[in-house]
Amino acid sequence: MASDSNPASEDTFQAPVCCSARYNLAFLAFFGFFVLYSLRVNLSVALVDMVDSNTTAADNRTANECAEHSTPIKVLHNQTGKKYRWDAETQGWILGSFFYGYIIMQIPAGYVASRSGGKLLLGFGILGTSLFTLFTPLAADFGVGALIALRALEGLGEGVTFPAMHAMWSSWAPPLERSKLLSISYAGAQLGTVVSLPLSGIVCFYMNWTYVFYLFGIVGIIWFILWIWLVSDTPETHKTISPYEKEYILSSLRNQLSSQKSVPWVPMLKSQALWAIVVAHFSYNWTFYTLLTLLPTYMKEVLRFNIQENGFLSAVPYLGCWLCMILSGQVADNLRAKWNFSTLCVRRVFSLIGMIGPAVFLVAAGFIGCDYSLAVAFLTISTTLGGFCSSGFSINHLDIAPSYAGILLGITNTFATIPGMIGPIIARSLTPENTIGEWQTVFCIAAAVNVFGAIFFTLFAKGEAQNWAVWDHGGHRN
Repeated sequence: MASDSNPASEDTFQAPVCCSARYNLAFLAFFGFFVLYSLRVNLSVALVDMVDSNTTAADNRTANECAEHSTPIKVLHNQTGKKYRWDAETQGWILGSFFYGYIIMQIPAGYVASRSGGKLLLGFGILGTSLFTLFTPLAADFGVGALIALRALEGLGEGVTFPAMHAMWSSWAPPLERSKLLSISYAGAQLGTVVSLPLSGIVCFYMNWTYVFYLFGIVGIIWFILWIWLVSDTPETHKTISPYEKEYILSSLRNQLSSQKSVPWVPMLKSQALWAIVVAHFSYNWTFYTLLTLLPTYMKEVLRFNIQENGFLSAVPYLGCWLCMILSGQVADNLRAKWNFSTLCVRRVFSLIGMIGPAVFLVAAGFIGCDYSLAVAFLTISTTLGGFCSSGFSINHLDIAPSYAGILLGITNTFATIPGMIGPIIARSLTPENTIGEWQTVFCIAAAVNVFGAIFFTLFAKGEAQNWAVWDHGGHRN
């Protein structure tokens, strides 16, 4: 298989991995996204403890098709945290308000990062989210409006992070190491979910829910100090990078970056390659958010097993996804560097596995009846296989336009945030009685969206830098 964008010069010499500046950046980014997702998901756990259980009792719509799985655990639960009388609709607004701040920052963040670098944008984005998180108990006391506004502000802070990181990798990631470096950095998001779900539950149980926000907020501030101290926007400005590694990175990217001062918006938005990523990103997130927000509800209300009684089980699927992301990044780059697979072939295959695989097991989860063990198994397999996408469409922005990767991710992530806003609402409208048949419809719709996205990406994706991304105003290729 011929390679479509593997620079020959990159095979001639390669800077060591151990203690390198680029891998230090990857691991610091890993912990940054670990903090980021801890800050994102901790409210969903703490909210259970924040709400007066008598308020939500009337909203429960538990079906009786399956026998009760869980039994009450006779352990003293700390009840010192304040309780609020928020109904199910109010809780939905609180959890959903995050996305309204998140979505509006995507494209502006990508543009700013492409012009002035992503280091400060990413750093202050996570710092701002951490500080707002510390004020969550105070906002809850002020009222539901204050809490919704605070969560929207947290969304603004988190909204800059992925475009900023993509923009930084456009200057740091040699083409044949993109899958490894980006999968390491973004895998922190999955591990953050793995750790924060059970840890938040433990903190709520033995202390009270306010400490959940204090704990993760302080960790975020500590990370910010390390990030500002140790990271640079580009190899040229890094203080401790070796001359050998700097030359390796710069020479590998020499023919892939643009010298244009302005962004080529029109050819960019007309690009077939961009819209292939948009459709894939939207489709993948539809299933991702269905799994993230609705399967615990399905297990509780239909299978009648309260997954919150076992934080480890709720985190297992994301542990699988984390491992898959790390391993798939290694495999993807080895296929390109050692086996001479084309970039396009690798992106297509990994996207197909990472989108059609989860679709199959999501449908299976709806058709297993009342078997809780199989439900957990299928959920774990589905989420784990989704990790392949981290070396598929998720980093294809850097293949087609390295200079504008942050802007491209801002565009695709804007569309990909929509499923998080509307997916749960549509699913709830389709499940008025919480029957197995109604949930089968929800899972089949999510799976169909995923399969469509996988096919669309396979047909229209590109693996090489596009002309509009590497030509200057005089029509000369850089």
